[in-house]
Amino acid sequence: MTDADSAERPPPRVPVALRAGAALFNEGHALAAHDPWEAAWLPLTDGRDERLLHGLIAAAAATHHAADHNWSGAVGCAGNAVTYLGDVGPTPRGLDSVPVREWCRRLAADPEAIERSSPPTIRIDGTAPRFDNLDLSAALLAAPVLADAVAPGDAAAFETAAELAREEEGTARTTVTELLFAFLRTPDARPQVAARLTDHVELATRKRRDVDDLF
Repeated sequence: MTDADSAERPPPRVPVALRAGAALFNEGHALAAHDPWEAAWLPLTDGRDERLLHGLIAAAAATHHAADHNWSGAVGCAGNAVTYLGDVGPTPRGLDSVPVREWCRRLAADPEAIERSSPPTIRIDGTAPRFDNLDLSAALLAAPVLADAVAPGDAAAFETAAELAREEEGTARTTVTELLFAFLRTPDARPQVAARLTDHVELATRKRRDVDDLF
């Protein structure tokens, strides 16, 4: 996948981005959670979705800063999250915003609260998104982000793998899709899964290059 391919890809749909980011947040990757939310938020200029995503991005940043003992950063981001999430209602897009807003209210008042309690579990339509219950579209959004968080340097290969998995939809091929799900769902095997995915990406890239050279 080239930079041009990435630029031409439309932003993720808001429901997909919400699930992908919520799963990352719920699995303990608060900083990474902001990536899918931000991808869906950037094209928006106004409206409830814009405020919801902006608030979640700020909540993820506040949680990360607090965990990193950046108290001033946590307070500022948490305050922003409270403001944005206070303007979207209790269940925008089915997401229970109240626990997230209250968590950020606590961090804004006392960022060291993270040392005494855990961040809330984000729920959408009553269910907590996690890696083991993501649908394909959300999984393909979450996997490259997780790869960048846990194995920096692999993100580009995972982006290409996600494109290959999208191409597998509707075909009899499922290898790349299954590997991406395995990467999300089996933490202990992630290095091995990442290596296999990289091999598949390199093979697919060589085949495409060989075809292009024919014309």
